[in-house]
Amino acid sequence: MKINTFVQTLAASATLLVLVAGCQEASTKADEKTTVATETPEYFLLRPGIEKIYGYSHAVRIGDDLKISGAVSMDSAGNLTAKGNLKQQMINCYSDLDKVLKHYGYTWNDVVVENILTTNMAEFEKQAAYRNTIYKKQFPTGSWFGVKELALPGQLIEIELEAHKVH
Repeated sequence: MKINTFVQTLAASATLLVLVAGCQEASTKADEKTTVATETPEYFLLRPGIEKIYGYSHAVRIGDDLKISGAVSMDSAGNLTAKGNLKQQMINCYSDLDKVLKHYGYTWNDVVVENILTTNMAEFEKQAAYRNTIYKKQFPTGSWFGVKELALPGQLIEIELEAHKVH
């Protein structure tokens, strides 16, 4: 009889431990959901004067996700640079994007989406190999769009990114 009581007590204790562990796991998952839901967006202005005039932020990070507005080839006063030269405009775009990534501690390996808009798809396709100097580990997902025009007269390319940091 004593052995039977001991086995019942042991079984009850094991059941209690499983229930406690399950409650702790559910509590942890609820805390994770709360943390994600309450993360505050962090905004970044690359050219504050220009971005305030046109009403946009160059980037916003929420948690581990970073969204970067389309980078264009422009100087600090908002004037187009490298007019008529798609490859140089592309290089300038990637340079600005690199500044934003570095500001947040991201690298090109963290980029998961890249969308490119161009007014000259044929020329972009000729110059697209330049991207191999940017993405050395893997290419992100994304799209290439041929468009009629972009924001600045003479602008040939605009590149926007999304990145995700894994800790």
